[in-house]
Amino acid sequence: MPAFKVKVKWGRELYTDIDVNTDEEPILFKAQLFALTGVQPERQKVMCKGGILKDDQWNLQIKDGAVVLLLGSKESVPEVPATPVKFIEDMNEAEAATAMRLPAGLTNLGNTCYMNATVQCLNAVPELRTALSTFSNDGTDTMSTAFSISSAMKSIFAQMEKGTTVTPIVLLQALHRASPQFAQTGENGTYRQQDANECWAEILKMLQQKIRPTNQDPSNTNQKKYSSFIDQFFGGTFEVKMSSEEVPDEPSTVSSENFLQLSCFISMDVKYMQSGLKSKMREQLVKKSETLGRDAKYIRTYLVSRLPAYLTVQFVRFQYKGKEGINAKVLKDIKFPIEFDAFELCTPELQNKLCPMRSKFKDLEDKKMEVDVVKSNEPKEENKDIKYEQFWFDDDLGSNNSGFYTLQAVLTHKGRSSSSGHYVAWVRSSGDVWFKFDDDEVSAVATDEILRLSGGGDWHCAYVLLYAPRRLEKL
Repeated sequence: MPAFKVKVKWGRELYTDIDVNTDEEPILFKAQLFALTGVQPERQKVMCKGGILKDDQWNLQIKDGAVVLLLGSKESVPEVPATPVKFIEDMNEAEAATAMRLPAGLTNLGNTCYMNATVQCLNAVPELRTALSTFSNDGTDTMSTAFSISSAMKSIFAQMEKGTTVTPIVLLQALHRASPQFAQTGENGTYRQQDANECWAEILKMLQQKIRPTNQDPSNTNQKKYSSFIDQFFGGTFEVKMSSEEVPDEPSTVSSENFLQLSCFISMDVKYMQSGLKSKMREQLVKKSETLGRDAKYIRTYLVSRLPAYLTVQFVRFQYKGKEGINAKVLKDIKFPIEFDAFELCTPELQNKLCPMRSKFKDLEDKKMEVDVVKSNEPKEENKDIKYEQFWFDDDLGSNNSGFYTLQAVLTHKGRSSSSGHYVAWVRSSGDVWFKFDDDEVSAVATDEILRLSGGGDWHCAYVLLYAPRRLEKL
């Protein structure tokens, strides 16, 4: 009688020394497997060396010690929920947001989380969504990569409004054409992981060329002119001053330099974002002095002379290691604020311009204390018609007129190098509720979870922060 002893692998379970008699009907062997696993015979798929066992004949080559693979799941009896059912009215804000309608996620097309996280953060800017919605084909340069990316961003934002998962294949193709480095593939043919901040910069550079500025009041001839929406709402200006103590008679040179993001440099002494931003805003260098006719030490200082409405801060977490050929990650814990005040980074002239609006913020806080009104960072009632003061200077739409910012989005990285690991976006919804965008998986989290993103380990580390203008409520 042809009897054998085989091993049966089912999921993580491995059953050894199982008797098989090929003189009997295969259904008897399946009944034996049912007794072992609880998988009904009609739900079983029994395989050995690529073949699938039939119900009426032994078509598999069985021998002693062979490994038989069983596929199929048993029908389990419904169990009592591990956690009791909770009704909406009993949930906190984060739980209610999860139970109700969530915003759209983005499909990962193969290591494209860097792009997905970037898009979700930029989608947190309502003015950018409006500007893209009005973007249209002007009949010129429609074959350019800038036009392709702008059109793709417009399409994605429109699809995301519907609340269903979006597959951003058109944007990915446009990004590959704009910058071939994003099209690199690995040995197995899948796309390689890329640096999310480089993707952020590339998308903004393309939008910078195509998205027109917003004009609040065309009749205002004193309003500053901008060539693009990105310069208007994301662009700041440094006043750069160069002076030398060795040459006191030589006048200081003053120039201006535009930026789309500030860099938070990380060193042994830096523990907070503010100190990381200031660390490179004053630096010493050596250059030739025309007065002395030789090299001399100079001090170069950077102060902000124009604050944008939306301030981007990049944490310089990656350092290139030549031997390994990778951008190694600095995991140090750097604390960042939910409410950020950029006042001390500014020129004295800009500080004076910021003071009137800052006084209004203080007056509002004093009045709220007097009437015992809830704190400004608590969620407001949805049916309350809240009106706000404008956040820009009258002559400069897209600027920030107070220096106060509120954290709107965080792009994080989990891993040890920029070319590996995983990127995720965390975007403020309202009040204490944030949404975590892990590609197509979207969940609600509280502000406490955001503060945990400061680094210090293998958890998600803040890499790019997007601050929005803090709004002053009208009384």
